[in-house]
Amino acid sequence: MPTFAPANAPMNRYLDIRSYLDRLTFVFRALESRNFRMFFFANLFSLLGTWMQNLAIGWLVYRLTDSAAFLGLTGFMGQIPALLLTPVAGVYADRMNRRKVLVITQTIPMVLAFLLAILLYTDKISVGMVLGIVLINGFALAFDTPFRHAFLLEMVGDKKLIPNAVALNSTLVNTARFIGPTLGGLLVALYGEGFCFLVNGISFLGVITALMMMKVPPFVAQHKQRTIMQDLREGFDYTWKFVPARYMILLVITTSLFGLPFQGFLPVFARDILHGGSQLLGFLTGAVGAGALTGAFYLASRQSMRPLPRIIGISALSFAIGLGIFSQSEITWFSLTILYFSGFGMITQFVATNTILQTLVEDDKKGRVLSFYSMSFMGFTPLGSLLLGAVAEYAGVQTTFLLAALILLVAALLYRKQLQGIESVLFGSGNQPTTATASTSTSRP
Repeated sequence: MPTFAPANAPMNRYLDIRSYLDRLTFVFRALESRNFRMFFFANLFSLLGTWMQNLAIGWLVYRLTDSAAFLGLTGFMGQIPALLLTPVAGVYADRMNRRKVLVITQTIPMVLAFLLAILLYTDKISVGMVLGIVLINGFALAFDTPFRHAFLLEMVGDKKLIPNAVALNSTLVNTARFIGPTLGGLLVALYGEGFCFLVNGISFLGVITALMMMKVPPFVAQHKQRTIMQDLREGFDYTWKFVPARYMILLVITTSLFGLPFQGFLPVFARDILHGGSQLLGFLTGAVGAGALTGAFYLASRQSMRPLPRIIGISALSFAIGLGIFSQSEITWFSLTILYFSGFGMITQFVATNTILQTLVEDDKKGRVLSFYSMSFMGFTPLGSLLLGAVAEYAGVQTTFLLAALILLVAALLYRKQLQGIESVLFGSGNQPTTATASTSTSRP
């Protein structure tokens, strides 16, 4: 006798809570690693403090100067070291004990956060002091980012978990981006900017402790005969000749130059265009973070890397359109909605690019290639902040970012023209990614 499935079988499948738990476990599978698990939860608190401080610094500078140009200068000072030092830091990330360097790069911003709090509470703060502290913090960040990216495999221990670890790390950043500014805006309104600086200083203690408690293979120094410049040149040649890395990083550079600086100008939108205060600034920044968090979860749940190049193109396109619409909006709820979708597009582009590079780049060149990726979004953003800040002084922020959005739209369309060539290099005729070897590195779309 033939057997028949119960009539309500499809409904049972949706009601079975185990299927949802299995899916949730898959999304967080990189937390199987003890090292990554410690880093993940310790870094959550630290990043909350970082985003609170970022908001507080922007509000403090705008409160002291009433100048969009000074907001652009603050972004420039905080990230210009990345343009100058990140590639060199990438060379050292392939040579030095990454964990020890990360402990140092976390200790420096902790001390600087406490210094900001002390200067503000003693009423000795000035814009010049803020800019100087932001610059020093930028030097630490320029070394922290490539070392952190290169340390990921060493920390996780299983290359199969790397794509999920990259996405979860982005989820972590954007959870903090969502909650931190909203909380920071409230704390600034209640207790002032100094309280945010104090909380941020304390928040670094967990990450430093987690790094020191990790169990990683003993570091073995590589004694190379080549100079720093020779290693730097080799990393640049490798990155440029590997076609997917070239076009993805060029797109990230354009996005960083004309798109990412908008976050530094949110105080202008919050106060002068939407007529709010520090709490509204927190909500605006949080809306970007909420969209980015959704994008990071979306990528963490994916099983295949094959759609990632196409996702990058769609994400870049949606971010450009979203930024253009937001720049012209004068309705608070509509601006918050558009920023949510803009944040989604922004983070999926960056995380998908990072995932491809983390997975396919040869291990002995990973620090250098990832340093060029880091430089592309950290180093060019301050140049964009300075450029767009100067334009905004004359044209206004709304016109400035509408023009920037049009440039991003053109860049996204140009990337999409190269998509077929990028996919052929990465995947060929199969379904699995290929390794970036000499044979693929000289391919052309």
